[in-house]
Amino acid sequence: MAIVTTQAAVRTPGIVRTRARSAWRPAAAVLAVVGLFILYWRQSETVAVSSDGASNVLQAWAMLHGNAALHHWRVSDVSFYTTELPQYALIESVLGLGAWVVHVGAAMTYALLVLLAAALAKGQARGRAGAARALLAAGIMVAPQLSATQIVLLSPDHTGTAVPVLVTWLVIDRVTPDRWKAARWAVPLIVFVLLTLTMIADSIVLITCIAPLVLVVLIRSCPGLIRRGERPASRWYELSLAGAAAVAGAIGSAAPRVISALGGFRQAPVESDTTLVALRHQAWVTFQAVLELFGANVYNARPAIEAVFSWLHLAGAIGVICALILALGRLYRFQDLVVSVFAVAIVINLGTYMFSAHALDILGAREIAAVLPLGAVLAGRMLAEPLLNLAQTARTAKFWLLPALAVVAAGYLGTLAYGAAQRPAPMTNQPLADWLMAHKLTDGLASYWQANSTTLASGGRVRVSGVTVGPGDEFVPYEWETDDAAYNPSRYDATFLVADGPAQLAGARSAALHTFGPPRRIYSYDGYTIMVWDTNLLRRLGHPGIV
Repeated sequence: MAIVTTQAAVRTPGIVRTRARSAWRPAAAVLAVVGLFILYWRQSETVAVSSDGASNVLQAWAMLHGNAALHHWRVSDVSFYTTELPQYALIESVLGLGAWVVHVGAAMTYALLVLLAAALAKGQARGRAGAARALLAAGIMVAPQLSATQIVLLSPDHTGTAVPVLVTWLVIDRVTPDRWKAARWAVPLIVFVLLTLTMIADSIVLITCIAPLVLVVLIRSCPGLIRRGERPASRWYELSLAGAAAVAGAIGSAAPRVISALGGFRQAPVESDTTLVALRHQAWVTFQAVLELFGANVYNARPAIEAVFSWLHLAGAIGVICALILALGRLYRFQDLVVSVFAVAIVINLGTYMFSAHALDILGAREIAAVLPLGAVLAGRMLAEPLLNLAQTARTAKFWLLPALAVVAAGYLGTLAYGAAQRPAPMTNQPLADWLMAHKLTDGLASYWQANSTTLASGGRVRVSGVTVGPGDEFVPYEWETDDAAYNPSRYDATFLVADGPAQLAGARSAALHTFGPPRRIYSYDGYTIMVWDTNLLRRLGHPGIV
């Protein structure tokens, strides 16, 4: 008995330490994600929410209050119906209606992206190698700069679409046929479901996931290009993944039209915007857009401290470029499907962006937002272990590599703290919303950039619907991110028009007089001109969608 007791006593401390260590790691990960969420929330608040974000918040509010199919709504060419809108509805169920929904949602999305990128970069590597992969990927993404806040930390604009894409790839990477017998049929089914839902929300997933996956799998399946020793069964498994993705793309593309036919939202068509007129300029903008995403746009004028941060962020951007070159150079020799597909996805995304009208200015970088997490994962998988081996084996590396990495890491953390420490920006058109509430003007019209943002700024207590000047110099409803029911004169009574102010509508005053006649009262406040009538202005608007 004594011997048994002694052995138990010897083993117990080791068991306790192992359990403590295994419990500490998840707790530390949770604390890190919560901390990042708070910092991203703070940085998101430094940019005002515009009518684009306000439109999504109002759509989610309608879904939360029973209009699940968004009946009467006209959405943009990207609906976010199965991605950010459910997320916003969840936030609204807890926090209510307000601009904070956008900021909380953006912080939640970006924190998830950092976590997912780290997990996917780690892959099935263990020990120091796995930790180095995860830390490198997370480090590249961890600190978006202030100039990129409205691209990656604000309204839904393709950044959030990368979340289900990374989740899809985590399933493919972790649930493999050699570990789970059911993976051969379960994983293609999961891929189909996830990509179909994502495609309904945002067709850019065709470029960032579906097309690259299909293309790489077809190339790898060609005779003579498959790595020697690969079993035919793995080819059929990859083909099933590609087939599931292709079917998801087709069904997801048709789904918005089906939803509209069944009485749900109507989505604006995705227009072809290819242009070769200013290709040289577009190539330059594409280059700057990539730097902007990685916080390294040294060409953008900014305060000295932000310039220092951008130069330090060049390390991450250069690392991703090197990883991309290495991955493309070994495209046919990789067993790692994630690396090959991500490399091709980045090239396709950048190529389509450069030849599009979106590349005319830096704000178009939202179209290539997926390059950031995809590139971070690629860098983690391709560069982390070589850097780790260099630091462990080369004597001279200890004198320059580790200090250099420490300086870069400190710069990234400094960027993160600096962004979170900036002053929050008020909601767009908040002064107008406050004035309208004070004067009990609760239903009216304005330009698109003044309409939904003012509605949100008032917490829904004031309804402002978007209008534009149509043929004959008369006002007509603005059929973009609007609720057709808001123009129904039997439901609502609009009595005012905002004619001037930030983002004013050209020719608004003359169009107002031509459409509605002389107003009874005209107010001027903080640059805004508010024209008020004693009649329902909606009766003067023609709108074929009124129900």
